[in-house]
Amino acid sequence: MDHVLQCETWGTWRAHAGGHVTFRRMAKTKANPGLRGAPIPAGDDVGAAELAGRVADSLRNHRKRREMSLDQLAQLTGVSRAALSQIETRKTNPTIGVIWKIASGLGIPFSDLIGETRTGLTVLRRGEAQLLRSLDGKFESRPLMPASGIPQIEMYELRLAARARHASEPHGAGTREIVVVLSGSMRMTVGEHSDELGPGDSVVFDANKPHVYENTGGSEARYHNVIVYDR
Repeated sequence: MDHVLQCETWGTWRAHAGGHVTFRRMAKTKANPGLRGAPIPAGDDVGAAELAGRVADSLRNHRKRREMSLDQLAQLTGVSRAALSQIETRKTNPTIGVIWKIASGLGIPFSDLIGETRTGLTVLRRGEAQLLRSLDGKFESRPLMPASGIPQIEMYELRLAARARHASEPHGAGTREIVVVLSGSMRMTVGEHSDELGPGDSVVFDANKPHVYENTGGSEARYHNVIVYDR
């Protein structure tokens, strides 16, 4: 059974006035097939707690290696000092958006903050993947590579409900994305430029600009998304 982690919708990932960041607790739950708008049933917090622990350890290690204070890290990432302290001490489970902000500020791949120890051979079973789903249930992301895979590359299967959109903040400098439409349609907007894509179409773009994935069709759409970091 796939694991689902609830995450903030894109609009509430941003920092509010005064540097405070909105958090919601991520919960491991049973996944519903597809995106049908059904509520996600309640479940235990084991998966979320494990992920939060890996993020806490990784964040602390990256900060210590760079000899940075929490105040310096807050200035670099745009995440408040209090929020960073809560993450490091495992007092809160950060949203996927907050993790993105920290990774972008540090200039490291997203997987570096959630990854596990790398080995010569790592297998990710479909049923072990931790799905990331927006609170409205219209956007879903499933990793297609183990977190301990290739540091410079991440790959995801994205599912977007009919007439839905998902906006992403800019990633770190030099980051590129490749999106391949598997089924349905997509309007890909990068900065001020938009393109209409159909099944089999693909697009490559600089992900250090605001970008929006939008399903313009009347049924759920599926995509492959590859993120390549400049390292």
